[in-house]
Amino acid sequence: MTDPLARLAPVVRLAPAKLNLTLAVIGRRRDGFHDLHTVMVQLGLADRLSLAVVPVERGGADTLHVDGLDAGPVADNLALRAVAEARQAVGRGWPGGPGPTPSLSLRLDKRIPVAAGLAGGSSDAAAALDGAVEAWGAELDPERRHAAAARLGSDVPFFLAGGAALVQGRGERVDRLRGVAGSPGVLLVTPAVAVSTPQVFAAFAARGGRGNGSVRMTSEHLAGELAGGLRTSDLVARAGVLAPANDLLAAAVDVLPGLLPFRRALFRVLRQPVGLSGSGPTLWTLYSSEDEAAAAAATVRDALAAGAIPSLGSGEPAVHATTILEGAAR
Repeated sequence: MTDPLARLAPVVRLAPAKLNLTLAVIGRRRDGFHDLHTVMVQLGLADRLSLAVVPVERGGADTLHVDGLDAGPVADNLALRAVAEARQAVGRGWPGGPGPTPSLSLRLDKRIPVAAGLAGGSSDAAAALDGAVEAWGAELDPERRHAAAARLGSDVPFFLAGGAALVQGRGERVDRLRGVAGSPGVLLVTPAVAVSTPQVFAAFAARGGRGNGSVRMTSEHLAGELAGGLRTSDLVARAGVLAPANDLLAAAVDVLPGLLPFRRALFRVLRQPVGLSGSGPTLWTLYSSEDEAAAAAATVRDALAAGAIPSLGSGEPAVHATTILEGAAR
């Protein structure tokens, strides 16, 4: 193993956004979380994280500098928590021991909208956990790595798995799927308003806390198809079934009533099925290629400028054309 203190360049990780193609809520757990059955994919839209070892003589705590979008207070950032989890998991089992692992300096280029149903913070945490272990030249067996990821948050284990996956439980059960052949295009439209996931689940509970059986059937069917592999054209053809297959959609509208007319207007402009990722507020449509998604993005921007899509939040929505990644396990 290479001495991390002699490393000339930082470790760099891309932290992709995720998209829920389906999201079925099975029920509430004793620990207060909900059991889910959700098919998730990773996207080309990504944050960029670099991690550099701080020389021992400089010492000090781990640090994080954020460029790009506002990710909130640095002290609360999951990337820093992930480094702390990695340090605890690695212990003194690193090449430079005995002694604690050295401090790290992190730099995050934040491109994924925050509190948007795209799990950017969880992806940053997975990237930091994995990157810290490499920066120290350490080793971490899959079981300890997975346990550390699960402690950080429900979506973090998914990002360590890579690619498309069926995610169950509260997020700790991740089964890799073969996924989609090709690079389907995805248009993401994120209103300029943050939506709290706990608030959406509270609204879901207020509605009776029961998922729709048809949503679960759709999720199970898609997981089975993606396990054997699906062509891009076949996935796009299923968009009309997948777009409403999210048990949190009605609850998200309860929390953010303006989301309903916004989604309807987006459908009128695009004439394509419009889904919700996670607890929202990001809305998505599927296309055969990134070029088609980019053309749709231009259409949405024109419609926003013309007032054909109602305002929602404190500013203009973020509009991204991206792709679904086939991905590879970290």
